[in-house]
Amino acid sequence: MQMPAHYPPVTTIEELLALPDDGLRHELLDGEHVVTPAPAPRHQLVLQEIHLVFGIALRDRDDLLVFLSPADVVLGPRSLVQPDLFIISKDPGRPVEAWAEVGIPLLAVEVLSPSTASRDRGKKRRIYQRAGVGEYWIVDLDARVVERWSPLDERPEILDERIEWTAPDRSRFPMDISSVFRSSLG
Repeated sequence: MQMPAHYPPVTTIEELLALPDDGLRHELLDGEHVVTPAPAPRHQLVLQEIHLVFGIALRDRDDLLVFLSPADVVLGPRSLVQPDLFIISKDPGRPVEAWAEVGIPLLAVEVLSPSTASRDRGKKRRIYQRAGVGEYWIVDLDARVVERWSPLDERPEILDERIEWTAPDRSRFPMDISSVFRSSLG
């Protein structure tokens, strides 16, 4: 997305965090300031369904949290991202008070939009992989598939029926992909 003229030059996380809140999503991708408008309703419907799946599955877990953006996730000295949905590990019994405590997500999920698809599949994917995000899921609304990436992958695993995320303790959290799309998009 073209940068509006009213934003000052932003090349550091500190400069990004100092911007006034304008209701848009601001990210710093390897030093590049990227602004994304609000997503379309179908994007949000699918994201809501995925959040519901993980929210229910993780409800009784005190060691894992699922979040939705906006959230300031720092993945390097020049990279602050806002994954659509992400899961983190935390100390049981201790609440997460600030985004700086989040660390590297165990799972990051991006739902593609026409304006973000090339960035989500390219630059952001490389940032997530380089940072060691356990799994990165790219949800393609048009193809109704999930692309699953791990840190060392050169190509994604493409799934259209079922996907399963495995927590650090080896607990498994399955998700019926076709059901997510059917429930949210018809």
